[in-house]
Amino acid sequence: MALENIKPAKNSVKSIKRVGRGQGSGMGKTSTRGGKGQTARTGYSQKIGFEGGQQPLQRRLPKVGFKSRVIKPYVINVDRITKICTLDEITKLSIRSVHKYPSQTDKIKLIGKKVKDIASKVKDDSIVVSGK
Repeated sequence: MALENIKPAKNSVKSIKRVGRGQGSGMGKTSTRGGKGQTARTGYSQKIGFEGGQQPLQRRLPKVGFKSRVIKPYVINVDRITKICTLDEITKLSIRSVHKYPSQTDKIKLIGKKVKDIASKVKDDSIVVSGK
């Protein structure tokens, strides 16, 4: 298998724009830098996102997209939902039968004055009792 034609296709490769090579090239004198001033000088660099003193876009828009990695428990006040006190065993399923909570809940925290009486009934590791 011989490599006969390894040239790029016709008109697919363009020569680079050579600036600063005299007036006749059309890219002489100021070499595409425009007139005088700061931008015409060597070493000029502008801050990223600088808009000439106008408030930059990244500061005009609100911050979005933060999500805390701390998993907060779903809190249930036992004093308000008294049916939890009447349960024999306290697990996620038994609480579900008495009180609706979000399905994506990983941990449940029980709070209130009656929690001390219920603490011995808790049989699930994902249920935390306050003031234990």
